[in-house]
Amino acid sequence: MAPIGSLWGVPRQRQTKYILSAAAIAGLEVDQKPFEFGVTNKSPEFVDKFPLAKIPTFEGEDGFVLLEGASIARYVASLAPESGLLGNNIKEAALIDQWIHFAEHEINGYTDLVWQLVERFFQEKAYSESIHKTVFERQERSLKFLEQNLKLREFLVTDEITLADIVLAGVIQRAARVTLGVAERALYPNVFAHYARVAGDPRIKDIFGAADFVEVPVAPKKDE
Repeated sequence: MAPIGSLWGVPRQRQTKYILSAAAIAGLEVDQKPFEFGVTNKSPEFVDKFPLAKIPTFEGEDGFVLLEGASIARYVASLAPESGLLGNNIKEAALIDQWIHFAEHEINGYTDLVWQLVERFFQEKAYSESIHKTVFERQERSLKFLEQNLKLREFLVTDEITLADIVLAGVIQRAARVTLGVAERALYPNVFAHYARVAGDPRIKDIFGAADFVEVPVAPKKDE
């Protein structure tokens, strides 16, 4: 099978996992290009094609260019409608989009904020315990909502894995490496059962790789 296009990304990145997982379940091949962060994305050839110079990025065999992981994954899934990744009708498709946006904005958005706070990512280099607490509480609210929704379901929308499940699994894997330690994960058994179900699917297990979950949430060093 000829590749549907070329992908620039790194395997550990959740967005790259979305795309490769969608391709694997759809039975499609993607040509993964060698990528070295800070080198490849700063080359004139890369910037000329992808001016934002971020990953993941995709170029189809016909020259069609896309960026943003969920958008690329959705395009890949759309090439194999029989896969069920995008649902079987317009209502299921809308629900899949709903959960993708929810996972990325209502869970992962807060994961990234906590990581940026702890790692002094912001220009001021200052850590705020009150902001950290507020962000964590907002993520907690979203996770409680998700936990209830997964109480009676194996998957988010249909009876099989959709793109929404893939995106959520990537988001939860990232959260469990940053904001959700052992104690926090114990509060969401349905969420982590869903993660194990999706990430453990034989078709995409190797793409998700080892969980590498943290024992306790990341925190600023005591001497900072």
